[in-house]
Amino acid sequence: MRAPFQILAIPYRFDHAHRLYCVFHRADCDQWQFVSGGGEDDESPADAAVREICEECSIEDVKLLPLKSVCSIPTNVFAEKYLRNWPADTYVVPEYAFGFLCDADIHLSEEHDDYAWLSYEAACERLSWDSNRTALYELHKRLEAKP
Repeated sequence: MRAPFQILAIPYRFDHAHRLYCVFHRADCDQWQFVSGGGEDDESPADAAVREICEECSIEDVKLLPLKSVCSIPTNVFAEKYLRNWPADTYVVPEYAFGFLCDADIHLSEEHDDYAWLSYEAACERLSWDSNRTALYELHKRLEAKP
């Protein structure tokens, strides 16, 4: 059963002195985003993020960097099959964000048909959702602040 929350996971890597972020193009529509998905059963948001990263990128052994960015997603974007299992008064679900260092090769699932490693500025321009840009901003600033 799908839990009433979403996760967002942002892959990043270092190319010499530059930080790069990986954005994904959805196969079913013309949208660019980070790894995203919903929790299952009794998963925590962190457990769901690790599972989604494995499913969408074929990457295991991930160390998450939890972000403070949380947005609310209206339930009208979810399939009816999910809504039936949620409390009747669930009108929005939280989306929890994470970053993760990704030096491994990415192998896409059927959910995405392309990906690109981009600078912060280029990733911001390419992303379709404000929540993705907000989480990216936080991650970018946190990585800047690290020695």
